[in-house]
Amino acid sequence: LALLYPHNHPKLTHLLLRCAAQLTMRHLYQIQAQATINPLPSIDPNIIAVKLIGVCADHANIRHVALVFNHFLTAPNIFVYNALLKAFAQNNDWQHTIYYFNRQLGSPNAPAPDEYTFTSVLKACAGLAQVTEGEKVHCFVAKYGCEGNLFVRNSLTDLYFKVGNFGIAQKLFDEMGVRDVVSWNTLVSGYCLSGQVDKARWVFDGMAEKTLFSWSTMITAYAKLGELGEARRLFDEMPERNVVSWNAMIAGYAQNEKYAEAIGLFRQMQQYGLAPNDVTLVSVLSACAHLGALDLGKWIDKFIRQRGMELGLFLGNALADMYAKCGCIAEAKLVFGKMHQRDVISWSIIITGLAMNGHADEAFGCFNKMIEHEVKPNDITFMGLLTACTHVGLVDKGLEYFDMMDKRYGIFPKVEHYGCVVDLLSRAGRLVEAEDLINSMPVKPNVIVWGALLGGCRIYKDTKRGERVVQHILELDSNHSGSYVYLANVYTSMGRLDDAANCRLRMRDKGVTKTPGCSWIEVDNIVHEFFMGDLSHPQLDKIYWMINELRRKMKLAGYKPKTDLVLHTIDEEEKEDALSVHSEKLAIAFGLISTSPGTTIRIVKNLRVCNDCHDATKIISKIVEREIIVRDRSRFHHFKDGKCSCNDYW
Repeated sequence: LALLYPHNHPKLTHLLLRCAAQLTMRHLYQIQAQATINPLPSIDPNIIAVKLIGVCADHANIRHVALVFNHFLTAPNIFVYNALLKAFAQNNDWQHTIYYFNRQLGSPNAPAPDEYTFTSVLKACAGLAQVTEGEKVHCFVAKYGCEGNLFVRNSLTDLYFKVGNFGIAQKLFDEMGVRDVVSWNTLVSGYCLSGQVDKARWVFDGMAEKTLFSWSTMITAYAKLGELGEARRLFDEMPERNVVSWNAMIAGYAQNEKYAEAIGLFRQMQQYGLAPNDVTLVSVLSACAHLGALDLGKWIDKFIRQRGMELGLFLGNALADMYAKCGCIAEAKLVFGKMHQRDVISWSIIITGLAMNGHADEAFGCFNKMIEHEVKPNDITFMGLLTACTHVGLVDKGLEYFDMMDKRYGIFPKVEHYGCVVDLLSRAGRLVEAEDLINSMPVKPNVIVWGALLGGCRIYKDTKRGERVVQHILELDSNHSGSYVYLANVYTSMGRLDDAANCRLRMRDKGVTKTPGCSWIEVDNIVHEFFMGDLSHPQLDKIYWMINELRRKMKLAGYKPKTDLVLHTIDEEEKEDALSVHSEKLAIAFGLISTSPGTTIRIVKNLRVCNDCHDATKIISKIVEREIIVRDRSRFHHFKDGKCSCNDYW
């Protein structure tokens, strides 16, 4: 409260000048109010503005930076302009950096730019990869005699590497009379950007002084090539690490679908006492989304709120996506509602999340709101809409959206969109239309498109069409296990046992194996992985005891295993045993022995849930009186009281 009294104003101003790094935004608002109401004539307001802008930038409060500049000063000097541009640039707000630079150039009373001005603006041009704007700034650099400045030269070299003008970048580097470690880092980074990682490594190994940036750049480069072993070796060899170094390795794991490793490394980072930033959290949230690690995702959400971190576009999208992919669509919508800035990805996350959870009407309503907000949809938006139609069987609505893509928005449908429409038609029994659509595709249909039609043939027992589809699939992928399984089952059902046996022999001779089913469940912030018939878990005995208990109770409840799904020639009892240890059943059993009664069990599976597991999970949900949420390859299944949210249409 003492901060509010006018007689404290000189002290407040001096506090701003001497202790800016320790101030919170609340302090800043109070100081700014006093400086505005009772300005001190002995202190230049430009000095106050520079400090205010610096505090805002440190707190990533870019909106207030602009307010300070536009309303606090009448004649900003070069130091204020440089502080402003630096604030935008260091927070990756490239558009505003360039906007205020152009405003500086266009104002007759504004000071001339200097080397500090150009380093911020060139960083913005590089961030946006704007060649024309960058070349224009380069002209001003020459005009104002700053081309020989080391910092500006480094920024120019970096710019030309990032816009793909590697020859000019190399020339700028070669002509430098003096180079520092930033110059060499820029060269290493540039080689990595141009795909010359071996050359970058040669320069890196020869550097007399390596900074944290040098190491992190090489780690990121190897991770992008998928060479995670080499990236991790460099990471482990680092003499010291900062948050950027950890981010490089965590992001490398996440981007290469090593989600468990990404989370594991994040845990190590916490043990080292290093606080994550928004970049760290985006990568970890991505890993949580793919593994269904909701507990960790919720912890990150709480961390963001407790630290007062701004829910920017990337972090907000990552958090909303995590909730949507963990089946918490209400929480995803809450995050979406809190975001100050939203783009087409933000809207598409919610639309797709609603679709995956079976809320088609809400997905359509969200799309309509998106259009009202004048956000143009993209191909991902329409994948969400088509998925929504597929999961509830709205064929005509789906065809309407498919037609809308090109005619209204100029979006050329990709093979994934065709696959979704073929799936939509096939599930509805409109197999002739589905096959005609495939044959009329302007792009070559892939295995997934033909596989969608094969699924319809399986459902509606169109064996003649199914055999024809299988031939198309095997021409594209001779090791497609689903096609052999389909043919073997069809032949068996028709009594053509010799043909079925030959089909199985072809699988064996070609070494064709089915993709192993894998399920994940998170308990106490640890993600546990199960494969079919898994015997590796430390609590193996308790898990299989629960499996047997469930089998006994399910049988009493009227459950009959779908043994026709088992391809192997074994007796019925062995087939039942095989079905009982599918990966999702093991994960459910583990969830039941590891959590308290009434706790929702959440499973993620890499494949489509089979018919037997779907029927079994419905019965289990009623027996144990729990909600069981399963995310398979295509959608969410919310099992409760013996029913599934998909209404058995999936």
